[in-house]
Amino acid sequence: VRPVRSARAYARIWNAEGSPLLSISRKQQTALQERLAQSLACPVHVALAMRYGRPSIAAGLQELRARQARRVLVLPLYPQYSATTTASVFDAVAASLRRERWLPELRFVNQYHDDEGYLAALAESVREHWARHGRAQRLILSFHGIPRRYFLRGDPYYCQCHTTARLLAARLGLTDDQWMLTFQSRMGREPWLEPYTDQTLRTLPAQGVRRVQVLCPGFAADCLETLDEIALENREVFMDAGGESYEYIPCLNDRPKHIEALADLVTTHTLGWRPPPLERQAPQITARVDRAKADGAPY
Repeated sequence: VRPVRSARAYARIWNAEGSPLLSISRKQQTALQERLAQSLACPVHVALAMRYGRPSIAAGLQELRARQARRVLVLPLYPQYSATTTASVFDAVAASLRRERWLPELRFVNQYHDDEGYLAALAESVREHWARHGRAQRLILSFHGIPRRYFLRGDPYYCQCHTTARLLAARLGLTDDQWMLTFQSRMGREPWLEPYTDQTLRTLPAQGVRRVQVLCPGFAADCLETLDEIALENREVFMDAGGESYEYIPCLNDRPKHIEALADLVTTHTLGWRPPPLERQAPQITARVDRAKADGAPY
């Protein structure tokens, strides 16, 4: 049932460029590459990789190897850390590099849920939407859910989602009755993080909240879960329950403020990295090969 349902959902959001997620990610990659080329003193290559899909993480690492990258920063575009997302990226990177004979120096960004640049980009996107469409009665901040048992075992995702939401609401000057946090995309029968987005939308009109705007701060780019589940399916849920106005605020995607925030993250996490002078590289490589041959290594 799920594959058929997913196929129909993808058909609804597909565009001339194919997958919105892939096309937006490519734009992010290009924009970030251009931004870093202007701001960093050393050569940088931005490779795109998908945790599930193509190009794969292994393909992204091979691309960097072909570019002779000596240092690699892994930046998962999951603002809030979870073992289900960010940690799985690190696992995939490790699994891919485990097969290699030579490893680059590695650094990882494990979250940026309270990063100033990220929050500023979110606030800007909401304010711009308000400037064009006005404010609704309630701003709903919908994050992807995870099984509740993961949170009970120590996954920090739930807490980081609440921190992001609270900091964003403060930046926007919202009172407690003007915004709320929900969790979407649950699967299976076991309890997930609550409150659920769809169930919340179904009950709001009866409480007198008939005009809402929905933002998904945990998604760096629009995808199936935002363009179909939130923008289409949940709109229908809300309107069928008596809602009058339902507006989806797009993800940050390749907004300049978002790219600026990502570039600042890269700059911060690569402090101290400088390309070694060429005259020092060759002797080091030669020495390593000579020692390997002397030790009888199969090179």
